[in-house]
Amino acid sequence: MYRWPRLLFILLIFVGSMLFRPALAQHELAQPRTFTNPIKSSGPDPWVLRAGDWYYYMNTTGQNLTLWRTRNMADLATAESKVVYVPPTGQPYSKELWAPEIHRFNDNWYIYFSADERNNLSHRVWVVENTDADPFEGEWTMKGNVGDPGDHWAIDMSVADIDGQLYASWSGWEGRTNGRQDIYLAKLKNPWTLDGDRVKISQPDQPWERHGDVPQAWQRNGEPPNVYVNEGPQFLQHDGRLFIVYSANACWLDYLMGLLTYSGKGDLLDPKNWAKSAGPAFAQAPENNVWAPGHGGFFRDKAGQDWMIYHANPSEKDGCGNRRAPHIQPFIWNANGSPNFGRPLPKTPIPVPQG
Repeated sequence: MYRWPRLLFILLIFVGSMLFRPALAQHELAQPRTFTNPIKSSGPDPWVLRAGDWYYYMNTTGQNLTLWRTRNMADLATAESKVVYVPPTGQPYSKELWAPEIHRFNDNWYIYFSADERNNLSHRVWVVENTDADPFEGEWTMKGNVGDPGDHWAIDMSVADIDGQLYASWSGWEGRTNGRQDIYLAKLKNPWTLDGDRVKISQPDQPWERHGDVPQAWQRNGEPPNVYVNEGPQFLQHDGRLFIVYSANACWLDYLMGLLTYSGKGDLLDPKNWAKSAGPAFAQAPENNVWAPGHGGFFRDKAGQDWMIYHANPSEKDGCGNRRAPHIQPFIWNANGSPNFGRPLPKTPIPVPQG
């Protein structure tokens, strides 16, 4: 005679748990998804382009051009990838493929990359084109060397459409021999041809960007010591303002980022219209185990949040090898319209980019 109250109690618990389960599931779904840097175990010189629903990603492999794509950058480690271009042997662009970037202009795809024929002394920038709507399909064809009339050493080219005009920025030598790396700027006639000569808009002339001594063990091919570096320039546009973010110091030392700001008036190709930041715009954070951050890019997620991507080392002595891994983090804008990158974030969970 006492069974019914007990059975009724058990039934109420069972029904309540069934009613509560959907609410619990919704609560679990409502929790923000997170990720932890780095987003991939290795990836020097990372680059991201968001086009439609996809993020397209590239990094230096040395031997080929590999393209990744994902619908969320936090999923890069498991993203689909494809080797889209392997250079033929015996060409001026057959070896040491560095810093590839995928871009889209006039509904065609372009990948800019640095390469040489036998050693670093012959590095130039090259571009391949794909006219298919899907960069994972179609054929990538060589369009040639995107070089200045003087055919100087060049690496790390990035291209941007600024008010309907294509501009290229890259790192190069002033003369014919290995030495200081400066930042150059030029117009483009089309995505594979410069329009006129280059102009120098930055050189490593500040104390915080002149930590470039080369250890004797690192010297090769007769390269001299005291090689000071400005490289990896990236265009950044926001609310009508234009910036170039670049990397300074040697990648085996305290690599960091500097900022060039266009005045907003006058010719972009006039160096007087560019101002350099008084100090680093982004530097390593030993307290967060993020060392030598640099050479990255920028993207905006579907929610309109701006993000930066950069490579960094997990320790102080990892140098310029494949321990450099891609990190991403959001950044904000100062009241004067300049970017505020903050510090490299610790390797703890943060919310993923939206879409």
